[in-house]
Amino acid sequence: MSESTDCIFCMIVEGKLPSSKVYESEHVYAFLDLNPVHEGHTLIIPKKHCENIFEADPAIGADIIRAMQRVGEALKKVTGCAGVNVLQNNGRAAGQMVFHLHWHVIPRFANDGLALWPQKKYASMDAMNEMAEALRKELA
Repeated sequence: MSESTDCIFCMIVEGKLPSSKVYESEHVYAFLDLNPVHEGHTLIIPKKHCENIFEADPAIGADIIRAMQRVGEALKKVTGCAGVNVLQNNGRAAGQMVFHLHWHVIPRFANDGLALWPQKKYASMDAMNEMAEALRKELA
């Protein structure tokens, strides 16, 4: 079902490379990350190759969400984690290292020390509203 011959995730889906499979459906494959933040850290990918969210077929959205729900609930039961992060990066500048669309489902524990990013503030409410207006215009 995948298409890219040089993509490591496509090779996993095709069975050419080993993985620790967690979940599979018609359009989705989930497996443990080789370098987990915490044990149980799972990657969820569409079987059909696309580089990022902007190339994805929106029709697989329900399957992806279902996989996130099922994997997340399983992680809570198996690891005893208090919550999960679901993260997805698009492009090298955003931290994407494998250019096949994927989501990280990471078990989280109270006081585990993981900081995702430093939050910032807008210079003013006017600046925030200007950004919202610019985005609305682009979306119109």
